[in-house]
Amino acid sequence: MAEAPVVGATLDLMASDLTVIVLAAGGGTRMKSKTAKVLHEIGGRSMVGHVLAAVGALEPSQVVAVVGHQREQVGPHIQALMPDAILAVQDDQQGTGHAVRIAVEAAGTSSGTVLVVYGDTPLLSGDSLRDFAQEHEAAQSAVSVLSGVVDEPFGYGRVVRNDEGDVESIVEERDATPQQRDIREIGSGIFAFDAEFLVDVLPRIGNDNAKGEYYLTDAVGLARETGLTVTAFPIDDVAQTQGANDRVQLAILGRELNQRIVERWMRDGVTVMDPATTWIEADVQLATDVILLPGTHLLGATVVGEDAVIGPDTSLKDCEVGAGARVVRAHGELAVVGDGAKVGPYASLRPGTELGSGGKVGTFVETKNAQIGAGAKVPHLSYVGDADIGEGSNIGAGTIFANYDGTHKHHTSVGKGAKTGANNTFVAPVTIGDGAMTGGGAVVRRDVPPGNLAVSGGPQRNLDRRMPRDQDQTSVGDATTDEGES
Repeated sequence: MAEAPVVGATLDLMASDLTVIVLAAGGGTRMKSKTAKVLHEIGGRSMVGHVLAAVGALEPSQVVAVVGHQREQVGPHIQALMPDAILAVQDDQQGTGHAVRIAVEAAGTSSGTVLVVYGDTPLLSGDSLRDFAQEHEAAQSAVSVLSGVVDEPFGYGRVVRNDEGDVESIVEERDATPQQRDIREIGSGIFAFDAEFLVDVLPRIGNDNAKGEYYLTDAVGLARETGLTVTAFPIDDVAQTQGANDRVQLAILGRELNQRIVERWMRDGVTVMDPATTWIEADVQLATDVILLPGTHLLGATVVGEDAVIGPDTSLKDCEVGAGARVVRAHGELAVVGDGAKVGPYASLRPGTELGSGGKVGTFVETKNAQIGAGAKVPHLSYVGDADIGEGSNIGAGTIFANYDGTHKHHTSVGKGAKTGANNTFVAPVTIGDGAMTGGGAVVRRDVPPGNLAVSGGPQRNLDRRMPRDQDQTSVGDATTDEGES
């Protein structure tokens, strides 16, 4: 018999009648968490979110998600990511065969191909699923299993082949003989079925096994008994089929996923100085010639433009960074940094910050709901909240935009080309006009017209605190002490 093709070959497009069943009903008790297992996140998505992204790449005719444990969390999450998905509820977790039977009943599937995947395999790719489904259809099999050859098969079902290499059965770990446990080819649990066969075989799967559950793997033996074709397609990248049952496994998969993402971006023209300390989530977008320095974390839907330099020690979540910008030792969330702008070190860009092209948010500056115009600068030691700053303006060191009166937030507007002194406080709501200036230490409570200079406080007085040369130092000291004790 010819050797089974390895998943990854390019075949013709699969049939359009494709149903995908996503198994997401498990309890995940080993996670020891109030969060459902498939909702735990790595790489910026839930585990089931990664699986749904892979499934969506196939453009199936329908997707059925089997939910059960904590379905009040899992169901809405799945439908938020894939609104057209059908939810099938498995109240009692009686095994994979039982779960698939519920899904088939909910979908009303009776023709085409049915693909069964697990909701906790976040490394699974759409390309691998597509290749597997295509190879299943090309072989005209009743059932196919995505398999893999591993050094340590403990815990997995073993793919049992006859002397000719044909698949005879898949035996679960608990039910395997000592000889079968030595088999290194494992079943991933990911199956492709001819829908007509699946509808016929599901009622015939029993639960006479060590766990008293209905195993979907028993469909393999039942197909062989009927004389139907069964195939197993080994996948080179077995890690794609691995699930996470506890937080240790979750962290291992997270590290592997991040390594794959970082390497992909490096191959696409991004310089990563230290891949071991750089984290890039799945939905991040990077242009060519971006440079990421050690300790950089790019999260959420962050987008970074060409020639930008990020890091070291920088975390950006859902941010947009323009071409040629520089962000160093800073934290940002829901912020926009324009082309050629500079941020940091030790700056915090909070939600609603928009820094214009060529602008600057410098050392120990915090911004929130702030629109800072092109070429405007807030160089150091300042808080800018609920404000807009015009093009080319410069905000002096130590300036506070006092936006909160204890009940409501208020807005401050600084015009174009304004120059404000150090240690200013702008008590909102207030407007600083175009080209206006403020004196050092000013507390600005009223609007400053364009081109005016605002100062506050009394005139400076210089008091001579020096002692006369011929004054008795001892007597002065005694007098001061006596006065203090009186």
